[in-house]
Amino acid sequence: MPRTAVQKNHFDDAAAEAFLNKMASVLDHGAVAIMTSIGHRAGLFETMAGLHPARSDYIAERAGLSERYVREWLAVMVTGGVVGYDPARETYVLPAEHAACLTNGAPLGNLAIYAQAVALAGAVQERVLDCFSSGDGLRYDNYPCFHHFMAEDSQQTVVDGIGDIIQTLMPEFCTKLDKGIAVLDAGCGSGRALIRLAQAHPASRFVGYDLCQDAIATARTSAAEKRLENITFEARDLTGLDTFGSFDLITSFDAVHDMADPQAFLRSIHKSLNPDGAHLMQDIGGSALLENNKDFPFAPLLYMISCVHCTPISLGQGGDGLGAMWGWETAEAMLNNSGFSSIERTVLPHDPMNVWFVSRY
Repeated sequence: MPRTAVQKNHFDDAAAEAFLNKMASVLDHGAVAIMTSIGHRAGLFETMAGLHPARSDYIAERAGLSERYVREWLAVMVTGGVVGYDPARETYVLPAEHAACLTNGAPLGNLAIYAQAVALAGAVQERVLDCFSSGDGLRYDNYPCFHHFMAEDSQQTVVDGIGDIIQTLMPEFCTKLDKGIAVLDAGCGSGRALIRLAQAHPASRFVGYDLCQDAIATARTSAAEKRLENITFEARDLTGLDTFGSFDLITSFDAVHDMADPQAFLRSIHKSLNPDGAHLMQDIGGSALLENNKDFPFAPLLYMISCVHCTPISLGQGGDGLGAMWGWETAEAMLNNSGFSSIERTVLPHDPMNVWFVSRY
């Protein structure tokens, strides 16, 4: 690696060399992250997961892609230690142990989904740099494909297990949902969680509110395709509303920290609940104290997402910019200040990045 002539100051040569090597590794891993995002979006991991060792032309044909681009992508995956390569046969293979965390429905979860956040950060870099200078915020429509990324994340952390999650955290609501209650998902995104609940509990009534028109359009299309008559979606800005209606169960998944005023939002949720109602909230489970997050799962990634998305989105709405790593302590304190009679905090085994709160009226 080329070096520039720098006047030697007082520092430890070995420590400096070790850190240089670390940063060189960071650059390599960053390249792998971007290509992991591309491989995920192009369906290449799913294609390779079911194949014996194969040449690049066969992989490209199976994936319906250009061989030349696939071959270059494979080179990154091979040198990055993701894909195996036999130079004698010029064949590539995705080991089953690697596919176990890189494909949809994989037993260890699909980490390739989160590589999209790295690619997204690069796409908005210039806008974020402007925010560094001005202190201004951004809007949801400044982020390409953001709702696609969030929907995939929600699918594996919330949607796939929503029935079991409710059974574990608030089992009495399984019976209530079967009998028929009113449910609101505040900040519903593309509506996958609410649609899953509406399918499972036809006697209940479901409403989804979200600020973003494109997410609501996707939710409405999905609900119509499934011919669900017990669910409605509305593009609605919930900022500044005293109540959102009258509901027995209100959910909010990875949404509260992005609000302009999370404290006022949580108070409005409490006012919108009927007696014996409850609020089910999932949010990032990091601590409010930076020093507590050094060993928190994916802490650098989460702080990065917070810097390029969550903080500017809040500031863009006139909020305080709490960010994704606002801390479970902050969330719990705000819930305590919102009028709930009891608050239970849980971290689920399948979802170490997030914390779940059940707050009862």
